Amino acid sequence: MKNATVGEKERRWDAAAKVKGKANFTDDFPILNCLHAKILRSTIAHGRVVTYDITEAAQMPDVIKIVLPEDLPQNQYATAGHPYAMLEAKRDIEDRLMLNRNVRVYGEEIAAVVAKTELAAEKALAKIKVTYEEYPVYLTPQEAMAPDARRIHEERDNVIANTNVGFGDVEAGLAAADFVVKEQFSTGIQQHAHMEKQVAVAFRNDDQRWVCISSTQIPHICRRIIGQALGIPWSQIRVKKPFIGGGFGNKQDVTIEPLTVALSMLCGGRPVKINLTREESLANTRTRHAIDYDIAIGLKSDGTITAIDFGVLSNQGGYASHGHAIGGKGGTFINSLYTTENLRYAAKTIYTNIAAAGAMRGYGIPQVMYALESVIDDCAEKIGMDPIEFRIKNGRPEGYLNPLSKIQQFNFKVNDCLQKGRVAFDYDRKLQESLQYKNGAKRRGVGVASFSYGSGTYPFGLEVSGARLILIQDGSFKLMLGATEIGQGSDTTFSQMAAETLGVSYDKIIRDAMTDTDIDPFDTGAYASRQSYITGFAVRECAEKMKNQILTRASEMYDIRPEYMDIENNQIVYAHNSQVIVSLADFALASFYDMQHGRAIVAESSVNIHHNSYATGCTFAEVEVDVQTGRVTLLSCMNVHDSGKIINPLLAGGQVEGGMAMGVAFGLSEGLRYSAAGKPLNNNLLDYKIPTMMDLPDFDHEFVESVDPLGPYGNKSLGENPLCSPAPAIRNAVKNATGVAINQIPLATQAVFEAMKKAGVIED
Repeated sequence: MKNATVGEKERRWDAAAKVKGKANFTDDFPILNCLHAKILRSTIAHGRVVTYDITEAAQMPDVIKIVLPEDLPQNQYATAGHPYAMLEAKRDIEDRLMLNRNVRVYGEEIAAVVAKTELAAEKALAKIKVTYEEYPVYLTPQEAMAPDARRIHEERDNVIANTNVGFGDVEAGLAAADFVVKEQFSTGIQQHAHMEKQVAVAFRNDDQRWVCISSTQIPHICRRIIGQALGIPWSQIRVKKPFIGGGFGNKQDVTIEPLTVALSMLCGGRPVKINLTREESLANTRTRHAIDYDIAIGLKSDGTITAIDFGVLSNQGGYASHGHAIGGKGGTFINSLYTTENLRYAAKTIYTNIAAAGAMRGYGIPQVMYALESVIDDCAEKIGMDPIEFRIKNGRPEGYLNPLSKIQQFNFKVNDCLQKGRVAFDYDRKLQESLQYKNGAKRRGVGVASFSYGSGTYPFGLEVSGARLILIQDGSFKLMLGATEIGQGSDTTFSQMAAETLGVSYDKIIRDAMTDTDIDPFDTGAYASRQSYITGFAVRECAEKMKNQILTRASEMYDIRPEYMDIENNQIVYAHNSQVIVSLADFALASFYDMQHGRAIVAESSVNIHHNSYATGCTFAEVEVDVQTGRVTLLSCMNVHDSGKIINPLLAGGQVEGGMAMGVAFGLSEGLRYSAAGKPLNNNLLDYKIPTMMDLPDFDHEFVESVDPLGPYGNKSLGENPLCSPAPAIRNAVKNATGVAINQIPLATQAVFEAMKKAGVIED
């Protein structure tokens, strides 16, 4: 059976997909008793599978099925978790198959084994023999753009997109400058490393539809992508998301769900589970884009910026995923921060043969802020100006109408953050004290960096969200949302919002961690720091409708006009003096069972938000650099945030400190490495350097709190914002300590040592 494939009778897709009869599974049963699938991954980074030999694997004990690419539908689909676009030109690039003979990354999904146990599936994988035709491997955009480079996807160029945005005359602005600062910057390949790996279970339900239980951030979008990949109506898919252990954007891509459902289909609807290993999750899912920047900034002697010119090369990896949406978005946020009459942001996104880059917390802003805030610091140094004063001098004013996004920057308080942080961090004292450490073996310095961030994706993306409230007989409320809790505390915040608007205590709101596309209103999911802002409008509108219905029903039951009543502290009261009319619990019971008025009260809303608010902030960092080894120790770090009204201070503080830790790791230690052949070298938690509690100082944070005029409760974004500015603040602190500007992160010990040696700080 050399080069054998699965038997024709067993692998016919149509027959497997039309299995009749009911599967006797409860919703919980498949997780406890299911078949296990493992993915066979390529051992080359670029090429094509010529032959498979599955003879030995098929004879292994407990093997149920071996699946090759041709056993599955050949529908190319996009994996990015963006809402569906009605205009075809705006849709994500459809360049994926569930299994593929064409190899574009090391670890490509080229086959799968379904077995009774995970161990049996792993043993069978090891018995499959594969022969390849190998092609050249391109690790960098520069290699993939070379004139003689082979197309990674035959149907399209290696340059996925090439855009140029801006205004004014950049060449004239640079020519009019007294100084022109030109620099190049590069960022590393960060991985999300969420605690829970990608895992999915799929089975045929007793209604003959397909259920996928998944650790996804985007259940409603996930359903659509599964349907597209399988070529079946979206209504035939039901996605359920339990409480999951993090995502950070990696689970805003649909990675294993279509294959999991497809394998269940091939196994007659039996439950099938795919549970990636940590090594697979790190190497074969998604990463943060590595981006190269070529920058020129023109300056007058008084510190005025005459022009900003950014050239951008974004390393996409082997598949499009979120593609140019990350590398292409930076110009808007550069322009939101700094005043200039001349701006150019020219960006290219390039296919290469490393792991596909996708959404990751910050969605491209940590990269662009690293480059921008580093060069801004160097500009201040060039003209001998205090870096904080330089930022404040050139900052955009509140109310600025950003021509690149068409968003008016109301309540834009980055300068307030800088001024508050200067005092709270004790910046001037630490800067002065660092002078006594400039010549020793261990040198100290301080640095600062700013950022801005949106509260959702409008006007570039759809912002729809829904909410439903059901009054329960005891006066409690069931809150149903399509918004997704992934450990960030959104369910707590939404429950607070609903309770405040209704006039009841927090404990009266019941919110499930499970999101179910059959039951919960449509929402595009957890990404873009959008949920408390966008879904907040849906919750508020829904709660207002519920409150109005309750008061209208109470008016009928108690013969009091509704405008004379209100709800306070779980009681229906007179609005003018808070005198209790009836408890909400007694009202609810009567409302359900009263012979004349009894009927259920349900409220629902769906909003489409057509505005956005920019949140801002900054990071202050103090470092110690060992010039004999290159080791950078972060001594203290503070973030100051302008996020409008803070809904839950405890959760907000947790978000800030967690984001700071991720931003520090981005700047100091994290980065996937590849061999020249494209093989991942450190896709495990021993070699991929995530800082632990012992590696980090106690973080500090402050808020410049205000009421945003456009936020549903005066709030703006906060989830991703905290990691946007720590990396450049640390880089600037290292420069302040050593006099050496290092323009490539992470600032790992070896890299810092080599940079200082090259600069002559360390002598041979």
